[in-house]
Amino acid sequence: MTTDLALPSTPEPLPLGALSEPILVDPGPRLLRAVVESYRAVAPSLVDPSVAELASGADAVSGEADRGPSGLPTLNAYAGESAVDAATAGFRSASRLAALLDADLLDLRVLDAPQPNPVLAGEDTGFALIGDERGDAHKQIEAAGEGRRWHRVGADASIRERYAPEFADAAPYRLRTPSRRRVYEGFAARCDESVAAAVLRALDAEVDADSPGTVGPGPEETRVRTYAVGAREGALDRTLRRACEDAGLGSPSTFTRIKRLLREAELIETASEPQPVGRPRERLAARGALAAAETAEETVAAVRGVTE
Repeated sequence: MTTDLALPSTPEPLPLGALSEPILVDPGPRLLRAVVESYRAVAPSLVDPSVAELASGADAVSGEADRGPSGLPTLNAYAGESAVDAATAGFRSASRLAALLDADLLDLRVLDAPQPNPVLAGEDTGFALIGDERGDAHKQIEAAGEGRRWHRVGADASIRERYAPEFADAAPYRLRTPSRRRVYEGFAARCDESVAAAVLRALDAEVDADSPGTVGPGPEETRVRTYAVGAREGALDRTLRRACEDAGLGSPSTFTRIKRLLREAELIETASEPQPVGRPRERLAARGALAAAETAEETVAAVRGVTE
């Protein structure tokens, strides 16, 4: 596996590993997504593992003492909350960033005030990204293919020293979307591996030709798809809600609400199973279009529009 990680720029990518303790300041959504994509390009099984890789039991690659997995450089990111929200609007993009957080390859903290330009600074040098996505003129430049470019703005530690104390005091960004690995492991442990695989396939499914393929379902749709898969698999309601919690998708009470929505849409039903001791258990079952679905895409299509 190559570890030649670089951030995109013009005319040549900027090698992230060449900087000591780098800090990226005020990246916009496009740059944040580019950072995640750069890690994914060199460590796909870590950032965006396939169902087959997760089912095989392959763990994230091991790391060196002073670096992340397989020697990948770690990055401190000091970003505006709105930029991170935009960059992680769907499960696919957010789960990839979550994988970097889980692996301690990214320390993401909230920047309160926007800066004139994004900055990438190490202990010995720093760069500014000229031609950001924030204004119409910059968008036109990108559309014309001229892109953006990192410009060296210092040959000492002054740039990093300007931001490092603020970064250390800043609040961590609380990403509410889990990584693919956490989702798989949560469902595999509470239900079984077949349910875990079915959940990820449903989250990967694309049924809207007009939707971009890099974002994925939003938080509410992610929860609806997940619970619907569990119902199709005949999971116990309590077990499924706890699996959703373990996977980082929401609390049991959140999924009680999702259950109600699917029930009102006449897509699921429950059957009571008496127990020798204690209250009966509720087992879920699919109805209607959800019961008839044979593929992940058909499952997703069956629950489209299920919202408050």
